[in-house]
Parts: sequence; C-alpha cells; structure tokens
Amino acid sequence: MKHVDMSVNLAGMVMKNPVVVASGTYGFGREFNEFYDISALGGICCKGLTLHPREGNPPPRIAETPSGILNSVGLQNPGVDGFIAHELPWLRQRDVKIIANISGNTPEEYGIMCEKLSDSGVDMIEVNVSCPNVKCGGLQYGTVPAMTAEVTEQAKKHAGNVPVMIKLSPNVTDITAIARAVEDAGADAVSLINTIRGMRIDVNTRRPILHMNTGGLSGPAVLPVAVRMVWEVANTVKIPILGMGGVAKAEDAAQMMLAGATAVAVGTACFADPFAPVKVRDGLEAIAAAQGLSRVGELTGGVRPW
Repeated sequence: MKHVDMSVNLAGMVMKNPVVVASGTYGFGREFNEFYDISALGGICCKGLTLHPREGNPPPRIAETPSGILNSVGLQNPGVDGFIAHELPWLRQRDVKIIANISGNTPEEYGIMCEKLSDSGVDMIEVNVSCPNVKCGGLQYGTVPAMTAEVTEQAKKHAGNVPVMIKLSPNVTDITAIARAVEDAGADAVSLINTIRGMRIDVNTRRPILHMNTGGLSGPAVLPVAVRMVWEVANTVKIPILGMGGVAKAEDAAQMMLAGATAVAVGTACFADPFAPVKVRDGLEAIAAAQGLSRVGELTGGVRPW
C-alpha cells in the first residue's frame, strides 16, 4: 500500500491523523484506553465541561431510534476545575491532542472557563454554543449570529494562545450565517454539526420516552445533513472545519473531508464499537492510498460538483 502522510493541521494544532472522538461520546478516554491505546487517535474532544459540576438530567435520558440515538444527558460532568485536577493529568500522559469542550449560561462563564483552561495544557478549546442564554429567556447562543459572536469574542479574549473552535448547532435556518459571525469574531476553527433536536413518544403510555421530552439526535441518520452543512460552511468561511455527525466508517469520514473538513470526529459509533475511530483512521488511509494520494489532507475540499 502506498505510504500516506496522515497528519493534518487544524488551526495550528498538528495531529498525527485526522480522526478525533466527539465530545460526550468518549468520556475522558479512560474506559476506551482499556481497549486500545488512545494515542492511536489524532485527538480527543473531552466530555463537555461547565463552570461548576453538574449531575445532569434525570433518567430516562437515552432513547434509541432507527439509525441513531436521542440523548438528553444534560451535561453531567465534574466541572472545569475537577477536569483540570483529576482528568487532565492522566490525559497529558497520552500522545494525543486534547480538546476541552465547554458550555456556559452567560458569555462571562465561557470567559472564566477559557481562562482556567488557557494555562492547563489543553491543545484546543471547543466552545459549545448550543446552550441556553439565561439572560435572554433561554434562547440558544448558537441560533443568533450576534449572540454566537459575543461568546466567541469572550472565549478568544480569555483563551490566551490556545486555539478556539466553535461547535455549531444545526438547529438553525442558515448555518452559514452563524459560521460567518464566529469567523468575524476571531474563531480559529469551527466544528459541526451538533445534534439535531428530536423526540420519541411511547404510544402506550403516551409519554415522551425521554424525561426532558426532547433530546439531541445523533448517529448515521444525521450524516447526510452533516455533510451538506460542512460543504455549505466550507464554501463560506476560510477557517478550518472539524466535521462530525453520523461518522461510523471510513467512507463517511472521507465524505466529510471531501466536503471541506480538515479533520473528522467519530461519536455515536463508539457506543456500538469502541474500535470505530481506529477503523475509520485505517480506512481513511486505505482510501487515500487507493486514490494515489501522498497526504490524507488532499481529500479536504476535493468534492467535484456537477
């Protein structure tokens, strides 16, 4: 097989390969490290962090759907200080890029968390803007360009030299407007897509299956939506993209890269197969080699429109 350079550069963060794992699907890597050395990955997007520890939503908070799952976990996490004290030292012993994912209720909370993380040793901060703005009646930051830009500016102001990547919500009319807003506000990269809001109802009890009524849909069912949005954003902004949403095999990841993603994240597939990210990595290398490429990065933006 032809040798392929698998390294990629995501906003100045050089990874040994373009495969990372999506936040919320891999914890902090400890459990998966029992199956294989997580240094095999390009990076790990850690479980979402909030300023203070959270217990998350009451169960049931996971529901299976055809070709995916709905989740309403509610950001259960040890808090940013707990992460820095107890999880990060272990992660830093692994040869893998560390992406901290954060969620806040106010722009100020985002700023505080970025400041705490800026000197901690993480390689990138992923900012989840699919969070309710408590000052604006619960409207999500990621649905209004001006609000998304405000969070981006706060994050950049306090993140020091750590690159800031904004995780975009698909639950909007025009995702390119949000992408332009965060690029203009100084974001170093964007990741997309986050989950799509959905619902399931038990027809016998007539109750929603999830305690919180609705949840985020992920898994293979959302892949075509994610590829389309990555392609739209890639044709709108110049900053790099981490593509995610339904990636379960190498062909899925290749689609993301052809649409314009520099790197890809494997998420829900990890629940069914812990080795899915490694299989995606190996399959991507095989695809690139079969196409005669010297670098896997040559796939990025290579789609040929009709």
